[in-house]
Amino acid sequence: MTGIRLTAPAPGWAIDADVVVVGSGVAGLTTALRCAAAGLDTVVVTKARLDDGSTRWAQGGIAAALGEGDTPEQHLDDTLVAGAGLCDEEAVRTLVTEGPDAVRRLITTGATFDTTDSGDIALTREGGHHRRRIAHAGGDATGAEISRALVEAVRSAALHTIENALVLDLLTDAEGRTAGVSLHVMGEGQHDGVGAVRAPSVVLATGGMGQVFSATTNPSVSTGDGVALALRAGAEVSDLEFVQFHPTVLFLGADSEGQQPLVSEAVRGEGAHLVDATGTRFMLGQHELAELAPRDIVAKAITRQMHEHGTEHMYLDARHFGAPMWEQRFPTILAACRAHGIDPVTEPIPVAPAAHYASGGIRTDLRGRTTVPGLYACGEVACTGVHGANRLASNSLLEGLVFAERIAADIAETRPPRTEPAETASEGGGEPVALLAPETRTAIQRIMTRGAGVLRSAGSLAAAAEELEALHRSAAADVDAADPKDAVPGVDAWEVTNLLLVSRVLVAAAREREETRGCHWREDRPDRDDAHWRRHLVVRIAADRTPVVHRTETAAFPPVRAAD
Repeated sequence: MTGIRLTAPAPGWAIDADVVVVGSGVAGLTTALRCAAAGLDTVVVTKARLDDGSTRWAQGGIAAALGEGDTPEQHLDDTLVAGAGLCDEEAVRTLVTEGPDAVRRLITTGATFDTTDSGDIALTREGGHHRRRIAHAGGDATGAEISRALVEAVRSAALHTIENALVLDLLTDAEGRTAGVSLHVMGEGQHDGVGAVRAPSVVLATGGMGQVFSATTNPSVSTGDGVALALRAGAEVSDLEFVQFHPTVLFLGADSEGQQPLVSEAVRGEGAHLVDATGTRFMLGQHELAELAPRDIVAKAITRQMHEHGTEHMYLDARHFGAPMWEQRFPTILAACRAHGIDPVTEPIPVAPAAHYASGGIRTDLRGRTTVPGLYACGEVACTGVHGANRLASNSLLEGLVFAERIAADIAETRPPRTEPAETASEGGGEPVALLAPETRTAIQRIMTRGAGVLRSAGSLAAAAEELEALHRSAAADVDAADPKDAVPGVDAWEVTNLLLVSRVLVAAAREREETRGCHWREDRPDRDDAHWRRHLVVRIAADRTPVVHRTETAAFPPVRAAD
């Protein structure tokens, strides 16, 4: 344990459980349902409403070897290629082997996927896949359908849920083992203010951290809270430098910030072309799969074209689809484009890369266990080794599904006893973090976009690191001042404080990795260097709150020992 915690009021209430699951996407709700089915007293905590997480925004679909002629081995090969030498092959093999049955169990839970005229699951292709293996629902509303089915199942099972709650910090017992979480319930929740859920098993399924950048496809709740909590608790994170920027996000203007509409990779999977202002396709000849190359290659190509042409976006041309296909296959995207004054039936769509998915996160083993005993992580917040340096399209929903089931099985098997937290925020346990003023959020996002976005260099990352450290020092100095003006504890201040911690760690890792690999693109180090850098970067936070970066000796992750 680091002894670091957020500054927060004392918990005014507490409830007890066997398991607390933080997050309500595919990873969190699947874990909760499986734990409850095993007879474990399970509580779900979510930052907004049950269906407001990242899962419902997933347009493309869920990848699995479900089609005729496809095999887990082929899915494994495509995943390893996309991961640029840093995937954990055992983790990928687990994903692709257990994936098809996990999808079938999801269907029995109530999720309905689009089918062909013969009644088979309709499958499409996305970038990096050599076969049609993406199952989708509602055309381009797969995530929304999965979320609907899981939320209904959770409500039918009468699971204890706490909505509108921001989790603050991990609670531990006298032996340093997980004993629950502290949290703050906002507005419409079942409880008021700061409280605690005491449980010997905590599962973080909090989603991504896209809000560290100015433009992202992530919802506003994706502020890296799970990664920040884990770092403060002493957990290790890995591969955080590998942030996937989705190549085709609807361009709304250079000053547009926050969540941006995604134009799913499935649009390219159905034959849309990337073109410049003259209508010239620029992906031809750059990769054997052209527009369906892995996302990092497409994002780099678009960014290069933008620089060469001196423009702020490129175009995605799918006019040849015709109105019926747009309306039936991509109704959500069609509506989003038209809402912003663009009709993809008659004109190309302006697109540019935006922060989309964190390939790294809290380091886990194949049972979802972190380096903190009793703490698990699943979904985008976790780093299982599946994604390596670049996630293969539509593997994320599958990863959440497969590893959620594995976490639930591990908790059901071990059934750790409940213990009392040794210290809580109310008792002054740990050293409180200086909170940042909420308005600092925009400054952090602009620093990260400018210095650690699609294009990175030693200079840009050094500048970003210094600016972020200046914000960190300023907040710490204010706490020690005779007349402190530090931020008042509250959701906005906690979120921006989490954003700063995650940003500092991400930049520290990106500075350390002096090569280009996957979705980490160093302009000053344009080549992939397997001899020195086919390694993982593992980061933890020291007691003095500085990121400590360690490079592994091989491409394999060190074992997770603490949770045995």
